Amino acid sequence: MNLAFIPSPSTGVIELGPIPLRGYAFCIIIGVFVAVWFGNKRWIARGGKAGTVADIAVWAVPFGLVGGRLYHVITDYQLYFSDGEDWVDAFKIWEGGLGIWGAIALGAVGAWIGCRRRGIPLPAWADALAPGIAFAQAIGRWGNWFNQELYGKPTDVPWALKISEGTNRVEGTYHPTFLYESLWCVGVALLVIWADRRFKLGHGRAFALYVAAYCAGRGWIEYMRVDEAHHVLGLRLNVWTAIVVFVLAVTYIVISAKVRPGREEIVEPAAVDATGDGEKTGPADGTAESTDEAAGPDTDEAAEDITPEAEAPEADGSPQKADRS
Repeated sequence: MNLAFIPSPSTGVIELGPIPLRGYAFCIIIGVFVAVWFGNKRWIARGGKAGTVADIAVWAVPFGLVGGRLYHVITDYQLYFSDGEDWVDAFKIWEGGLGIWGAIALGAVGAWIGCRRRGIPLPAWADALAPGIAFAQAIGRWGNWFNQELYGKPTDVPWALKISEGTNRVEGTYHPTFLYESLWCVGVALLVIWADRRFKLGHGRAFALYVAAYCAGRGWIEYMRVDEAHHVLGLRLNVWTAIVVFVLAVTYIVISAKVRPGREEIVEPAAVDATGDGEKTGPADGTAESTDEAAGPDTDEAAEDITPEAEAPEADGSPQKADRS
């Protein structure tokens, strides 16, 4: 008998006065807010304008939600289009079901549109947002706790997740894979922040590092889950997806570092023009620079230092009908 475990909520709905808010949706909303807030801080530190991240997120978030839901419905079509199932449930996003692979892919399309409208490079914007996305995923995974879904194999470890009897689930204690992934995502965010400070990652390499690190964790966590999933050569589809995307991300980092070394000096031309004379306020990596042109031809005085703004801190058994994200 397991005396220590993580209890599951008795309901997946949070009552805000007369307004019912599903825990899954609440976690997604909070995650988006954190990603935009933290991404804005990093964007400003890179020399961008306040509010730009939010303006582009207006494009990226809706595209991401649609992409995440499409990936889930397509890869788990039997949950909605097989005998005895109601296809209308495919639209009930609040019951769970967002695939991160589709969310990132289609979200990138929305971000690309927003970046083009603002005249800024998509890779630089993605680099600024990368750790914030990881933090958002860490928060969003708790939505699976509210829905009692995406747990792993049965276990009696002290941190086991207590699941109650319900539709497509059996009462018992299971590995809290949602918690494992949440903690992993926090680690990914901290890794990207550290690496970006240490190596001055640019041209999309910070975002690629986030993708590669997330995939490394998603592979072993996915392997522990017991919910229904399509298998290819004995492995769950999402495990194969993680492997392929991991290889692509690492390849991008290696090739990009050779083709476009260093970091973008200007990430938002409009922010530079706003200084008054159209001159740079400082390099993107946060170091001071000097110019010989500041000294007159007949003087031995050193060139005047140009000091940039201080860089801000950079901061988921038994079969289940559930989120396959």
